[in-house]
Amino acid sequence: MSDLYGEHDRHGDRYGHDEHDEHDEYDAQDEYDAQDRNGERDGQDGHARGEERTLPALPPAHGKAFARTWWGQAWLKALEDTALELAQLKAGRRLARAGAVGAVSVRPGRITAVVQDRGGARHRADVLLQPLDAEAWDRFADMAVERAGHIAALLDRDMPPHLVEDAATAGVELLPGIGDLEPRCECGAWDHCAHTSALSYQLARLLDQDPFLLLLLRGRGERELLDELQVRSAPGSGPESGPEPEGVDAAEAYASALVLPPLPAEPVLPEEPGALPSLDTETPAPEGVDADALAFLGAQAAAEARRMLAEALGAGHALRAARPEPDVAEDAVRLACGGPAAAVAARLAAGSGRDREGLALAVRAWECGGPAALAVLEQDRAPDPESAARARAALDAAWDDGERPALKASRGRWTAAGGTAQLRLGEDGRWWPYRKERGRWTPAGAATADPASALATALGTGEE
Repeated sequence: MSDLYGEHDRHGDRYGHDEHDEHDEYDAQDEYDAQDRNGERDGQDGHARGEERTLPALPPAHGKAFARTWWGQAWLKALEDTALELAQLKAGRRLARAGAVGAVSVRPGRITAVVQDRGGARHRADVLLQPLDAEAWDRFADMAVERAGHIAALLDRDMPPHLVEDAATAGVELLPGIGDLEPRCECGAWDHCAHTSALSYQLARLLDQDPFLLLLLRGRGERELLDELQVRSAPGSGPESGPEPEGVDAAEAYASALVLPPLPAEPVLPEEPGALPSLDTETPAPEGVDADALAFLGAQAAAEARRMLAEALGAGHALRAARPEPDVAEDAVRLACGGPAAAVAARLAAGSGRDREGLALAVRAWECGGPAALAVLEQDRAPDPESAARARAALDAAWDDGERPALKASRGRWTAAGGTAQLRLGEDGRWWPYRKERGRWTPAGAATADPASALATALGTGEE
């Protein structure tokens, strides 16, 4: 990409850049190669140096969460946790939301785009991130091959979120840390300016579409990495694999196949949960046995069994983490979501230590987000200092200057003026919308990483 601006002109860039603009003299490829010659990019082994991807400009993102997937949100969190200038982050977020970032070029160690500021001026912005060296990529590949779930997911073009944690355990940091993102902009700012911040925010939206862009930025193109993993995972390719086994005689193998029974076929998922035997018999139920509650419990068990079978037959089942065992109070809420009769609901409420209204609130929370939403409903805890600082930064960045509503903070809850809408902070850093109904705070929707979106839902002005 020796002429970034000319490339934007040839593709009809929305900002109408002139082919003969004075910025054409700024050649990213020449600078990149000069850095290699001068040793500034120590550790880059050159494998993916020639690979580059250019992603088209994205439309404005008004009124919706800025990043939707785990990867986009993880990039935003790393960006906001390591930023020095909060004001520049807010300005960049506004530009990115407004669609002011042009086509983004991603290659090892660098992302580049032309960003138009509010005054109409266009600036070329670059953000550099040191590529991993050959030794780090070796450790990454060894880690992926050792974990069957990772190798299967990557070869299937999927990037499981826990890949980041396992890579860090192997000494390979995929996401940037403090000081890792190096901004460069034609506007002359010494640190992140609005233009480089907008480019960094835009990458979060691009990671929503393709998380493999993070690996390319770190120095490995998707095809090159997958080819290497296929070679490493082949039988006999490991450094300690030893000689190949001799195998067995073909006639013996064929004879064994005639004796061994074939593997059973996968079960067929029934259209509906199985029907329970009728409990309506001439024999009265033993003392202390509630037949209605027993029938409800059996129906819920059948529905849960069908759900688990559908999950087991679905793609990627081996990659899913095991669910923790629920406690009695939590399991009662899950059962109450099945719409039990009034008498059974009363037993569930009493058994879980709630009244009927409390159980109804718990069911509503569960329907919004399962165990995590239930914990936010029933726990009143103050966030630790680090989480509180991140929450304040997220609130400051969520609204433009002068547009942030008045919020009264109390422990992990922020109540809007008027007392009808509230934000609650979950342990994972996401924001849960609440609104007051009949004098009680009630869950209003699912969690989001953007407090502005959550508050809009609580106020009834956004999507629930």
